[in-house]
Amino acid sequence: MATKIIIYTDGACRGNPGPGGYGVVLMSGKFRKELSRGYKETTNNRMELLAVIAGLEQLKNENSDVTIYTDSKYVADAVEKKWVFGWEQKNFKKKKNSDLWKRFLKIYRKHNVNFVWVKGHSNNIENNRCDKLAVDASLEHDLIEDEGYKNNDNEQVILQF
Repeated sequence: MATKIIIYTDGACRGNPGPGGYGVVLMSGKFRKELSRGYKETTNNRMELLAVIAGLEQLKNENSDVTIYTDSKYVADAVEKKWVFGWEQKNFKKKKNSDLWKRFLKIYRKHNVNFVWVKGHSNNIENNRCDKLAVDASLEHDLIEDEGYKNNDNEQVILQF
């Protein structure tokens, strides 16, 4: 039987571009884990997508049933409306954040993932927690480079966690 996992994600950016961060809450049964990381200069969309990637990359067992709650239409619609698969067929030509989308697809295909869009800054406790994690991460003093944004060359770049 596949493990059922719930992941809440959010990204934040102070300016767009500007310092940014992501926040993630993973839950499965009685287990809960929070993740966050801040970057010197990035975009909101990159942080929204990186939050999803960071959450999925934490999963130890393949073929998990995963529900991802995000307030990012950019991420949710790209997957649920299958746009990202068309972008992939065209090798992400003229698409922003191709480094992250390639990384996302690699981990996405290891699980059974469903996206649920939630309204941001509403009464969703876990989405609000992710927002706080993301904003706080963007305010840290040890921000690292978002090499994918910095290089902007559409090559696969590994971001540090």
